[in-house]
Amino acid sequence: MDALRKTVRKTLLRLIQGDITQLDVEAIVNAANSGLMGGGGVDGAIHRAGGPQILEECRLIRAERGALPPGEAIVTSGGRLPARLVIHAVGPIWRGGAYGEDRLLESAYSNSLRLAVENDVGTIAFPSISTGAYGFPVERASHVALETVERFAETRGKPREVWFVVFSQHDFRVYARFFQSEPRAETEP
Repeated sequence: MDALRKTVRKTLLRLIQGDITQLDVEAIVNAANSGLMGGGGVDGAIHRAGGPQILEECRLIRAERGALPPGEAIVTSGGRLPARLVIHAVGPIWRGGAYGEDRLLESAYSNSLRLAVENDVGTIAFPSISTGAYGFPVERASHVALETVERFAETRGKPREVWFVVFSQHDFRVYARFFQSEPRAETEP
């Protein structure tokens, strides 16, 4: 498996191609829909791998708060996942870029990181939020994701590790272009 890494302040950033549901990290981020009831892509994979406990917690949150708007995030347990927590972040649906999509995507990442810090998460893994069924261009999304996480790490010095986990080789190559734009990037064996 190809992997890249670099350090921003005290935070190690990693980029890998793989299955986010298999990672041994403290929290994984789910590219959730507003209804929080599971779906396709990474959302469906997380719900299937994590089991019914995650869905039940999402149902309770949905009953209490209603639908979660784009840019927001909530936390549930990890159910049967190796991760102890799942942070469900709702990204924006791509509508051409003139409707605040970048800002909403940035909020989804920064709210996930804020919840990670509030829940004493040292290691967190992100999928490529909004780039599947929501149609956000992966080139633009990867830039927003990496910039947001790097800025958070630079100002907060937390979490200890942030993983970017992409499923396809194409997405890995796109993320790698932005990931390697800093001279601090290095390739792992």
